[in-house]
Amino acid sequence: MRINTNMNGVHFMTDVIRKYAIEKIQKKDFNCAKEYTLSMFSGKYKIVIIYHLSHDGQMRFSQIQQLLDNATHKVLSQQLNELVEDGLVTRHETLVKNRKAVFYALTTTGESLMPIIELMFTWGTERLATLDVDYEPKI
Repeated sequence: MRINTNMNGVHFMTDVIRKYAIEKIQKKDFNCAKEYTLSMFSGKYKIVIIYHLSHDGQMRFSQIQQLLDNATHKVLSQQLNELVEDGLVTRHETLVKNRKAVFYALTTTGESLMPIIELMFTWGTERLATLDVDYEPKI
């Protein structure tokens, strides 16, 4: 895992929770497995990306972006880069019709998160029904 650095040599992350988790791991001082697990999901689109890569297989950046209506190119790129850095997603380039194409796929480690994501989806669906919230799933 790596922490990005800007032009002034200052470290930055797109997500405070993920930054905290990486620092704890680097110090070999992580004492809460639940917190670490949640840090893998931190980020606006990560759960949805993992879900779709699991159910739909490898995808190009543009295919993922189409699934996430409001995702900017910058934010989606950051989320995908973090998933790659964390070993949950692979990124590979190949030539398609003499043009470079980038594909993303779920790793075995990323796939191992699916039971957790499915349980979260089930719990959320049931809880919203209990609260009598009119809900239409997007995933």
